[in-house]
Amino acid sequence: MFVMYEKDAMRLPVKVWLEDKKDLEETCREQAYHLAQLPFLHKWVNLMPDTHAGMGMPIGGVIAAEGVIIPNAVGVDIGCGMAYTETNIPLEAIREIQTGNGTLIQAVIGDIMRNVPVGFAHHKLGMPSYTMDRALEELNLYEEDAELLGQLEAGYFQIGTLGGGNHFIELQEDDQGMLAVMIHSGSRHFGKSVCDYFHYKARQLNQKWYSQVPDEYRLAFLPVDSPEGRQYLRWMQLSMDFAKENREKMMLAVKAILEKYIGKYTELDLKFSGDINCHHNYASLETHYGKEVWVHRKGAVRAENGELAVIPGAMGSYSYVVMGKGNQESFCSCSHGAGRKYSRKGAMEAFSCEDVILDLRKQGVVLGKKGKADVAEESRFAYKDIDQVMNAQTDLVTPVKRLKTVGVVKG
Repeated sequence: MFVMYEKDAMRLPVKVWLEDKKDLEETCREQAYHLAQLPFLHKWVNLMPDTHAGMGMPIGGVIAAEGVIIPNAVGVDIGCGMAYTETNIPLEAIREIQTGNGTLIQAVIGDIMRNVPVGFAHHKLGMPSYTMDRALEELNLYEEDAELLGQLEAGYFQIGTLGGGNHFIELQEDDQGMLAVMIHSGSRHFGKSVCDYFHYKARQLNQKWYSQVPDEYRLAFLPVDSPEGRQYLRWMQLSMDFAKENREKMMLAVKAILEKYIGKYTELDLKFSGDINCHHNYASLETHYGKEVWVHRKGAVRAENGELAVIPGAMGSYSYVVMGKGNQESFCSCSHGAGRKYSRKGAMEAFSCEDVILDLRKQGVVLGKKGKADVAEESRFAYKDIDQVMNAQTDLVTPVKRLKTVGVVKG
């Protein structure tokens, strides 16, 4: 970890969980400087080892704000995060089993693709959602934001859908050879609509108040005790609840598919355990260094002492289940993944579709993806080395389990 601080030019220091400044891209460094000027931040700005440039605030950024909330410091996919479960099934017991649709792993991946909408796809009919049911029962809390109300109805069609980009469903093998499942997804269009709506409101209000925060920083804020701030917090929490239920519903679908195939083709008694469902795009009210602050984690996971979290790598590489160390210096946070080394466009220019598919095939990874044209965006080589990221945060988390991709569904 190193610290960036120029006393005459920066209000607060920036702590970066990387070895050297050369490891930090220029745009990310510039965004960190902007954050360091904010008048309402507590102590310092943190950048996790997977950090890279984002909208306004870097991905992998963690800040503690006094009395304000910044929509762009939470991010557009509010509540994006990870779900995980492990099984008692040795992968070797099922790897070579043949079904009418290829190997058992290929059949499971194919069935997931048929049952979990991916990319821009939604369910054709509304699905049950206890989060949306509760929101409609408490409609009086939300109805003043008329532009967002359509998202409540749309949520019934989006619940249990994966999305695209870096979202995935993976079958994995841990170092003991056991089968596990990992899911990366968020609040779909719901959270993006909330972020965009309140960022626009914040910009209008900041201009009206002659805010010290320049508009070009894209860090417009809302006081949490203002009507707009209170509304954002309500919608943010609803987006987080929706994202968590979304992952939960997909995990239930994957578990049912595994039960079907393992039950049909083996005599094994499948059991699931060790479930985790955690956010990595959100804000929460916490106490750090004697003050109540709104900790914004944008592409970062809470890692309180003894708390379990999930840090995924890119498809075809390793992922980790970790236990937090409760490091106060990081506001009890850690990285949320490996972090991009190439932009999506840069990855498409650097790696071919054929290269990525051959790389996965060499590793024996089953890829489930309807359109392969953009698969290079998610090449494992487009991301930082997950082991380097883990080595940079040994003071933040302890690895509990390491897992390798066996099969992956992408949007």
